[in-house]
Amino acid sequence: MNNQARIDKWLWAVRIYKTRSIAADACKKGHIMVRDKAVKPSFAVRVGDIVQVKKSPITYSFKVLQCAENRVGAKLVPELMENVTPAEQYEALEMSRISGFIDRARGTGRPTKKERRSMDDFIDSAADFDFEEFDFED
Repeated sequence: MNNQARIDKWLWAVRIYKTRSIAADACKKGHIMVRDKAVKPSFAVRVGDIVQVKKSPITYSFKVLQCAENRVGAKLVPELMENVTPAEQYEALEMSRISGFIDRARGTGRPTKKERRSMDDFIDSAADFDFEEFDFED
Protein backbone atom coordinates (compact mmCIF):
# COMPACT_ATOMS: atom_id res chain seq x y z
CA MET A 1 0.00 0.00 0.00
CA ASN A 2 1.21 3.50 -0.88
CA ASN A 3 1.59 6.59 1.30
CA GLN A 4 -1.02 8.38 -0.78
CA ALA A 5 -3.87 7.61 -3.15
CA ARG A 6 -6.30 9.48 -5.38
CA ILE A 7 -9.38 10.43 -3.35
CA ASP A 8 -11.85 9.04 -5.91
CA LYS A 9 -10.02 5.68 -5.96
CA TRP A 10 -9.79 5.58 -2.15
CA LEU A 11 -13.52 6.32 -1.72
CA TRP A 12 -14.31 3.50 -4.14
CA ALA A 13 -11.74 1.12 -2.59
CA VAL A 14 -13.16 1.48 0.94
CA ARG A 15 -16.72 1.02 -0.37
CA ILE A 16 -18.09 4.46 0.44
CA TYR A 17 -19.23 4.73 -3.19
CA LYS A 18 -20.31 1.87 -5.43
CA THR A 19 -18.30 3.01 -8.46
CA ARG A 20 -15.29 5.21 -8.99
CA SER A 21 -17.22 7.46 -11.38
CA ILE A 22 -19.85 8.14 -8.69
CA ALA A 23 -17.03 9.02 -6.28
CA ALA A 24 -15.49 11.36 -8.89
CA ASP A 25 -18.88 13.04 -9.46
CA ALA A 26 -19.27 13.58 -5.71
CA CYS A 27 -15.85 15.29 -5.67
CA LYS A 28 -16.79 17.50 -8.62
CA LYS A 29 -20.03 18.54 -6.89
CA GLY A 30 -18.14 19.54 -3.73
CA HIS A 31 -19.49 16.73 -1.53
CA ILE A 32 -15.99 15.54 -0.52
CA MET A 33 -13.81 17.64 1.77
CA VAL A 34 -10.32 17.09 3.18
CA ARG A 35 -8.71 19.60 5.55
CA ASP A 36 -11.88 21.75 5.31
CA LYS A 37 -11.53 22.20 1.53
CA ALA A 38 -13.55 20.69 -1.30
CA VAL A 39 -11.28 18.44 -3.34
CA LYS A 40 -11.03 17.31 -6.95
CA PRO A 41 -11.08 13.59 -7.85
CA SER A 42 -7.30 13.66 -8.42
CA PHE A 43 -6.55 14.96 -4.88
CA ALA A 44 -3.94 12.81 -3.11
CA VAL A 45 -5.23 11.62 0.25
CA ARG A 46 -2.65 10.61 2.88
CA VAL A 47 -2.64 8.45 5.99
CA GLY A 48 -4.09 10.43 8.90
CA ASP A 49 -6.33 12.68 6.77
CA ILE A 50 -9.96 13.12 7.78
CA VAL A 51 -12.24 12.77 4.76
CA GLN A 52 -15.69 14.36 5.08
CA VAL A 53 -18.41 12.96 2.84
CA LYS A 54 -21.69 14.87 2.51
CA LYS A 55 -24.58 12.49 1.97
CA SER A 56 -27.78 14.35 2.72
CA PRO A 57 -28.87 14.96 5.44
CA ILE A 58 -25.56 14.37 7.26
CA THR A 59 -21.80 14.62 6.76
CA TYR A 60 -19.80 11.47 7.47
CA SER A 61 -16.17 11.70 8.62
CA PHE A 62 -13.59 8.98 7.99
CA LYS A 63 -9.98 8.82 9.12
CA VAL A 64 -7.58 7.35 6.56
CA LEU A 65 -5.59 4.50 8.16
CA GLN A 66 -4.09 3.13 4.92
CA CYS A 67 -4.12 4.32 1.33
CA ALA A 68 -5.48 1.91 -1.25
CA GLU A 69 -6.39 2.30 -4.89
CA ASN A 70 -7.76 -1.22 -5.37
CA ARG A 71 -11.17 -2.25 -4.03
CA VAL A 72 -11.01 -4.42 -0.92
CA GLY A 73 -13.45 -6.84 0.63
CA ALA A 74 -15.89 -5.54 3.20
CA LYS A 75 -14.08 -7.38 6.01
CA LEU A 76 -10.84 -5.50 5.23
CA VAL A 77 -12.37 -1.99 5.24
CA PRO A 78 -11.73 -1.40 9.00
CA GLU A 79 -8.00 -1.77 8.30
CA LEU A 80 -8.13 1.07 5.74
CA MET A 81 -10.38 3.60 7.48
CA GLU A 82 -12.00 4.51 10.77
CA ASN A 83 -15.45 6.08 11.03
CA VAL A 84 -15.06 9.22 13.18
CA THR A 85 -18.47 10.75 12.43
CA PRO A 86 -19.71 12.78 15.44
CA ALA A 87 -22.73 11.35 17.30
CA GLU A 88 -24.81 14.50 16.65
CA GLN A 89 -24.68 13.74 12.90
CA TYR A 90 -26.31 10.36 13.52
CA GLU A 91 -28.89 12.03 15.78
CA ALA A 92 -29.75 14.40 12.90
CA LEU A 93 -30.12 11.39 10.61
CA GLU A 94 -32.47 9.69 13.06
CA MET A 95 -34.53 12.88 13.45
CA SER A 96 -34.95 13.15 9.68
CA ARG A 97 -36.12 9.53 9.53
CA ILE A 98 -38.65 10.09 12.31
CA SER A 99 -40.03 13.34 10.93
CA GLY A 100 -40.67 11.96 7.44
CA PHE A 101 -40.92 14.66 4.77
CA ILE A 102 -38.43 17.06 6.35
CA ASP A 103 -37.53 18.76 3.03
CA ARG A 104 -41.12 19.32 1.86
CA ALA A 105 -42.67 22.63 2.84
CA ARG A 106 -46.21 22.37 4.20
CA GLY A 107 -48.79 22.85 1.45
CA THR A 108 -46.48 21.92 -1.42
CA GLY A 109 -46.46 18.72 -3.41
CA ARG A 110 -49.00 15.97 -3.09
CA PRO A 111 -51.12 15.93 0.07
CA THR A 112 -50.28 13.40 2.73
CA LYS A 113 -52.80 10.76 3.68
CA LYS A 114 -53.82 12.78 6.73
CA GLU A 115 -54.24 15.98 4.67
CA ARG A 116 -56.31 14.14 2.03
CA ARG A 117 -58.64 12.75 4.69
CA SER A 118 -59.10 16.25 6.13
CA MET A 119 -60.05 17.59 2.71
CA ASP A 120 -62.48 14.72 2.14
CA ASP A 121 -64.13 15.37 5.53
CA PHE A 122 -64.44 19.09 4.73
CA ILE A 123 -66.01 18.42 1.32
CA ASP A 124 -68.43 15.86 2.80
CA SER A 125 -69.51 18.29 5.54
CA ALA A 126 -70.11 21.05 2.95
CA ALA A 127 -72.22 18.68 0.85
CA ASP A 128 -74.39 17.86 3.87
CA PHE A 129 -74.98 21.52 4.68
CA ASP A 130 -78.56 22.68 3.99
CA PHE A 131 -78.48 26.14 2.41
CA GLU A 132 -82.31 26.30 2.06
CA GLU A 133 -82.67 27.06 5.79
CA PHE A 134 -81.32 30.57 5.21
CA ASP A 135 -83.20 33.39 3.56
CA PHE A 136 -80.68 35.25 1.39
CA GLU A 137 -83.16 37.67 -0.17
CA ASP A 138 -83.21 40.32 2.55
